[in-house]
Amino acid sequence: MSSPRSKGRTTPPPKSPLPGIISALVVVVILVLLGVLLFNRANEQTAAVPTPLPDTPLAPESDDQFELETISEPELPAEPAIGSLPTATSYNFPGPPPMSIDPEREYIATIITPRGAIIVELLPEIAPQTVNNFVFLANNNFYNGLTWHRVLPNFMAQGGDPLGDGTGGPGYSIPAEFTDEILFDQPGLVAMARSTDPDSAGSQFFITTDVTPWLNDETGMRTNYTIFGRVIEGQAIVDGIPLRDPMNPADAARPGEMILGITIDEQ
Repeated sequence: MSSPRSKGRTTPPPKSPLPGIISALVVVVILVLLGVLLFNRANEQTAAVPTPLPDTPLAPESDDQFELETISEPELPAEPAIGSLPTATSYNFPGPPPMSIDPEREYIATIITPRGAIIVELLPEIAPQTVNNFVFLANNNFYNGLTWHRVLPNFMAQGGDPLGDGTGGPGYSIPAEFTDEILFDQPGLVAMARSTDPDSAGSQFFITTDVTPWLNDETGMRTNYTIFGRVIEGQAIVDGIPLRDPMNPADAARPGEMILGITIDEQ
């Protein structure tokens, strides 16, 4: 039998689970939001990290790639030293050379000496065979390294002898080409040396340093030696060639000044 107290107590109604569910959802949402925020921040920090440099640094571009092209001044040829020009492979030819020059053209010979150059205008219109012979010998380096073996005051300087004593030649002779178009009436004339035979010239030549009328014939109106050129520049060089008389034993004991070479320019 129940007591009167128990009869008067009422049983409370059961609690609803809804508030707990709502609280749990709120916590989950907060955690999700926090997770999203943390994930985005981590990505931002990762993107901000620079790519590491390679262990081996890249070589810098060469400065040469940026240099401006410079235009250099043309180099002038140096004056040849004694013995630097090629010498002849032969001083003995079987005969005179065939005609290879054009008498209508101009030919300039440059005789190179240790003290400077002697510029000679050749005269093929007056002495074509002699000019042709001189050009042939010069182009074959015949005169390179020979000497002025006979140099007499107030007269001339003679060279072109491979023996250096006045007796040598190229192994042949050429005919004389005497003329009345030019006479030995001035210094600077270039002519062929010869013996008493008019047609005995070979390679030896001379340049006058004074007026030499005795080299004309007895009439004085025609040459008695073949003139084939005239100095147009460098006569002072000719005048300064050391004197040497091969008939003088003291002079014969020392060599004459060297002819370094002779070049030919056809114009």
